[in-house]
Amino acid sequence: MMVTTLQAPELIIFYDGGCPLCQHEMLQLRKRDPNRRIQIEDILAVDFSDRFPQIDPVEADRILHGQLADGTVIYGLDVTHKAWSLVGRGWMTAPLRWPLIRLLTDKIYLWFARHRNTISRVLTGNERCSRCRID
Repeated sequence: MMVTTLQAPELIIFYDGGCPLCQHEMLQLRKRDPNRRIQIEDILAVDFSDRFPQIDPVEADRILHGQLADGTVIYGLDVTHKAWSLVGRGWMTAPLRWPLIRLLTDKIYLWFARHRNTISRVLTGNERCSRCRID
C-alpha cells in the first residue's frame, strides 16, 4: 500500500478574488504549477480570517501578501517574483527585483495596486467580479 503525504506549499498567495486582473494572474500561475507548490487564497472568502488570522485582508487588498513555508510574510513584487520563480518563469520577473530598478518598480506596483480596478476596466471591460473564479 502506497501512502501519500501532503506537502505544505512553498508559497501561499493571498489575492483579491474580485479583481479580474488578479484572477487572471492566479489562473496563469495555477496552469503552470502542476505540483501545487503554490497555494492560492482569496482574501474575500467568507472564512478567510478564520483560516488566516495572521493576514489582515484590508492590508492584503492594498498590497499583495504571500507567506513562505517557514511562515515569513512577503509583499508586493517579492510575492510575484517568488511565485513565478516557483513555476520556472522567474527570469521574467527577476529584473523587477534588481536593486536600482526595485526602487522604481515597487513604487509603480503600489500605484498599480491602488488603481487595479480602473486598469482592469480599461483592459478587460470589467472593473470587478462579484467573485472571480480560478478553478
